[in-house]
Amino acid sequence: MYAHPQQSAGHDVQKLRREAGKWLKEQREKCGLTQRQLAELVGVEYYTFISQLEVGRGRIPPDRYERWATALKLRPADFVKQLMRYYDPETYRLLFGDPTKSESSCDLAGNDIH
Repeated sequence: MYAHPQQSAGHDVQKLRREAGKWLKEQREKCGLTQRQLAELVGVEYYTFISQLEVGRGRIPPDRYERWATALKLRPADFVKQLMRYYDPETYRLLFGDPTKSESSCDLAGNDIH
């Protein structure tokens, strides 16, 4: 049976969601936006949805990423890359490496690549 990728890798999903919420709140505040203003910009009917995200309850639907990036004055690719660290850390690690470890310069055979 398929398990959620964050759970199967031993990630604390709730902790990751809270970290994502904290990051989103920081971005909103940098733009000088209230939760209500951000909700309007991203097309969310209730500003309480913003509040829920900022405390780690829920996640932004992928079809809304670009709208959120624009509202927060971020490049969409940078916005999605950052969210991926929280929402899908295993995919992030595979694509971009583990941010807590240094990159290895060895090929699969164990030879140094220079």
